Amino acid sequence: MSNVRSIKWITLLSVMLILTLGGAVVAFASTGENTSLVEADTQLLKFDVAEDMSRFVFDESVTFEEDGMPAYGSSFITQGYIYEYGTIDDTSGVLPNGEPEFPEKVIGEWTCRGFFVGDGAHSASGPMVITTQLYNFGDELGVKTLVTEGYELAEFDVAITRAITGGTGEYVGATGEAHQTLLGFNASEGVNLRYEIEVEADSTLTLAK
Repeated sequence: MSNVRSIKWITLLSVMLILTLGGAVVAFASTGENTSLVEADTQLLKFDVAEDMSRFVFDESVTFEEDGMPAYGSSFITQGYIYEYGTIDDTSGVLPNGEPEFPEKVIGEWTCRGFFVGDGAHSASGPMVITTQLYNFGDELGVKTLVTEGYELAEFDVAITRAITGGTGEYVGATGEAHQTLLGFNASEGVNLRYEIEVEADSTLTLAK
């Protein structure tokens, strides 16, 4: 009988030990301490954008009566050119006919959609619009893109932070922050913008591609 009891106790203790160790492994995994699986590679992207105002379209049913400019809540979409960093200043980038001023330095297409906030197009300070922006790098659409969301300011030379919400190609699963600065207006009357974007790509997603 004593041998039988000993075998039962050994079996019971073994089961308890397995359950305890299993729980410890689960707890360890849940804390995220295994950083080798969640390391992020940070990449700094810097580029300029010049809006082609001929491609700006807004909801004309939500405007100011006195001048027809977009009011609070008016939706819009617009596009422009992505240039190498430092190519444009506060007034250059797009010709009056909408063509790029420096075609040899265009590295992609910028698409922006959103809504006017604040005092709409009359805003002199603070947020003027809240937008989703798509940066398509290269000549092929959708192969290498990055997306950000956030406010855009009416003030010149003041940076505002936007959230990176994803991308395609090497930017699949990208997160991080984008810093946007309004430089001025080009010859098409579109905005000129400068970006410094800190992209973090999840290594687990990179490995899975």
